[in-house]
Amino acid sequence: MTEAPNLTVERVRHPLRMRLLQVLRTRKVSPQLLRVTLAGEDLADFVSASFDDHIKVFFPPAGAEKPVLPLVGADGISFPEGQPRPQARDYTPRRHDAVAGELDIEFVLHGDGPASTWAAQARPGQYLGVGGPRGSFVIPHGFDWHLLIGDDTALPAIARRIEELGPDARVIVVAEVSDASAQIPLATGPHAEVHWVHREGRPEGSQIAPTLRWLSLPQGEGYVWAAGEAAAMRDVRQHLVGERGIDRARIRASAYWKRGNAAVHETIDD
Repeated sequence: MTEAPNLTVERVRHPLRMRLLQVLRTRKVSPQLLRVTLAGEDLADFVSASFDDHIKVFFPPAGAEKPVLPLVGADGISFPEGQPRPQARDYTPRRHDAVAGELDIEFVLHGDGPASTWAAQARPGQYLGVGGPRGSFVIPHGFDWHLLIGDDTALPAIARRIEELGPDARVIVVAEVSDASAQIPLATGPHAEVHWVHREGRPEGSQIAPTLRWLSLPQGEGYVWAAGEAAAMRDVRQHLVGERGIDRARIRASAYWKRGNAAVHETIDD
């Protein structure tokens, strides 16, 4: 008799550390997505146990070489007195190679905001601050199928998840991007089903829920992961729970950004 796989989602905590890293190299994954590889001694004990971990990235102020990093003490996080707080955004660790001492972060180049502006001019040797991750939400690999949903901002996490699941996994991807040029290579195997949805000038996130309505889902125990614009992800969750009858405990939906707001990163619950 085959033993049933463990499908228990686990939350893992990590000691919070702030790290000062340097750009090692950059590479365009697509015209809209830039991979920045970071390195440095501070990366020595970095841990990222889940594909959707998020780290806080701190950017140098205009005219400065290095960012001002928060201080981590017994009472939590504080900032050095007399210095301006650095601009910061949340990002997914795309790849961590402990042996090589490298960390990849992928930036969407949308033309505005501190992250996109910094990434567009990033050069080897430049400094960047990284805090966290504070913890990991570990989703087991043993589900019968995995549905991964998102817009451009979710592509790094989706790509990493597919790589970690391996070529034999039953994976369904619904990814909304601006047009065909924004599609990226995904390391999918023979059991994968990838649906690229093109906005073609329509609002970000607006094409995801309509695509899901005609999508057929496999039988068996599945898990849904979704990330993107806040309102779009709420629509996705409501559709899957209310119309598809998927157990709330089998869905993790996150707002990676929110239209009209800056620096939003939150889990979407009912």
